[in-house]
Amino acid sequence: MTARCIYNPLDKFYKNVTGAVREQQNIVLRIKGDFEKVDFVCHKDGENPFYLPMNKRGGVFELSASFSVGLYFYCFDLHNGSFVGCGENLKGVITDNPEYFQLSVYSENYSVPSWIKGGLIYQIFPDRFYRFGDTIPNIEDRVIHKDTSENPYFLPNGNGKVLNNDFYGGNLKGITEKLPYLKSLNVSVIYLNPIFKAYSNHRYDTGDYLQIDPMLGNENDLKELINKANELGINIILDGVFNHVGADSVYFNKYGHYNSLGAYQSKESEYYPWFDFIDYPEDYKSWWGIKILPAVNKENPAYINFICGNNGVLEHYLKLGVKGYRLDVVDELPQDFVRHLRQTIKSNDKNAIIIGEVWEDASNKISYSKRREYFLGKELDSVMNYPLKNAIIGFVKTGDSLLLSRTVNTLIDHYPKFVLDALMNVLSTHDTARILSAVSDVDISGKTKTQLAEIILTGKEKETAIFRLKAATLLQYTLFGVPSVYYGDEAGMQGFFDPINRKYFAWDNIEQDILSWYKLLGKIRSENQVFKNGVLKELYCANGFYVFTRKNHYGEILTVVNVKNKKFELTFKGKLVNLLDNCIYDGKIAVEKQFLGIFKKID
Repeated sequence: MTARCIYNPLDKFYKNVTGAVREQQNIVLRIKGDFEKVDFVCHKDGENPFYLPMNKRGGVFELSASFSVGLYFYCFDLHNGSFVGCGENLKGVITDNPEYFQLSVYSENYSVPSWIKGGLIYQIFPDRFYRFGDTIPNIEDRVIHKDTSENPYFLPNGNGKVLNNDFYGGNLKGITEKLPYLKSLNVSVIYLNPIFKAYSNHRYDTGDYLQIDPMLGNENDLKELINKANELGINIILDGVFNHVGADSVYFNKYGHYNSLGAYQSKESEYYPWFDFIDYPEDYKSWWGIKILPAVNKENPAYINFICGNNGVLEHYLKLGVKGYRLDVVDELPQDFVRHLRQTIKSNDKNAIIIGEVWEDASNKISYSKRREYFLGKELDSVMNYPLKNAIIGFVKTGDSLLLSRTVNTLIDHYPKFVLDALMNVLSTHDTARILSAVSDVDISGKTKTQLAEIILTGKEKETAIFRLKAATLLQYTLFGVPSVYYGDEAGMQGFFDPINRKYFAWDNIEQDILSWYKLLGKIRSENQVFKNGVLKELYCANGFYVFTRKNHYGEILTVVNVKNKKFELTFKGKLVNLLDNCIYDGKIAVEKQFLGIFKKID
């Protein structure tokens, strides 16, 4: 077929609203091509397709339509056995077997708290950040590291189990003590991994939702942290782990450590209906079959009320001043439960933020054979942006510009704009390799955990990784969304796997060059309002180059990244200053190999 066709959902000529659209919002779709007749073919998720004829105006076919809330998929029927479907990087292509474009339609009253936009998130694993005070509580079965430079325990014990019961003594007062340091990074949000009482150092095995783990402090320490952080313009959000609890908990009490009648101990326990037993009491549903993490029945009214009801867990901490929750494994929570969570959180504080742990495109995620509706208006505000993380790391390591461009453009096309601006942009977390390790050329295949734990980047290998870290963070800080820094990444900490990526913060061994870089990026971001909601426009993407602008009524920023050895020249009108080094360019930029720039127009 020789007929030419053009369709691009990110070009407002072809689709007048970029990305997801509001319900009943009128949108105009256009397609170019030398055809006799074109129909818009669309189906709502799970329903039969419908056809709408497009009006021909010269060489352009046009359609105006609006939609109810839901997820839609569409293509264009050319009435000659061919269709226009979604091709490489969302461009329309002619084919007889089309891949459908996606259209997300969200509810009329859906919005996201504006305070998160343009900010900076800092993730803290509480036991490993900073210990304030000389005394560590002596708690049974907890092993305390005598030297904070020691590696976390990662090898199984004699029974073949990794207990995660080794601690360093980091506490809430320690975080409070380091607030000025966090402010120097221009942090606006602190995301705390679990702080509720639990057996393990990671505390994802909740023992008591209504008690702060005694090694971290108490509720007054949490209130002090919240209040002093707020004075510096920093909000606190908590990790909401509501899919499962600990076997060693008030609710299950498998080992009898709590003064309660747990579900494991008796069917007469008030908590027994919270759990699904297969063969009482030893066989029960648990998270991924891990018996120390019994799964909770999220459809049980008593459990729902305990978490979401008046004076429930959510409300309790919101009243203390926390500004929202990150929902652990949200794709394992039933839809109705997630909606209960949102209703409770927003009724207590409409400006509280709700961020979900989702590792894929959250707009069309299928979990347990059910399509999720995170961004249609009744569930989440944001998610952890793992697709962008993977694309950025791939780009800085290999120069794969196309993967990065495709990921960026897909997110723009699929997400509501206000969600896009609030995405939690991670490069490393407590679940993944630290960014400096992740971007290195170390071949980890076939290596044991012991071998990986001993790897420390040095020399040329480290130099290469540091440049890639800088390129990755430059993109993280200047693309849409809110950058999230995993504690210690800004200090140059390394670690290829959990828990070696969860070492105690290296306060005595900070890589000053990397720290200065993070501070500079934070300063640039805080001083330029374009990063709140500026529209992204890709200018050039190939051969290890990625060049784009962000623009809103506050101004415009040009980002230039070259991770390979090729060179090119960028021309423009007027003068630009590179905010990274204050060098001024007049009319052109000679982009050398391994070049990084954040440019702003000057008079």
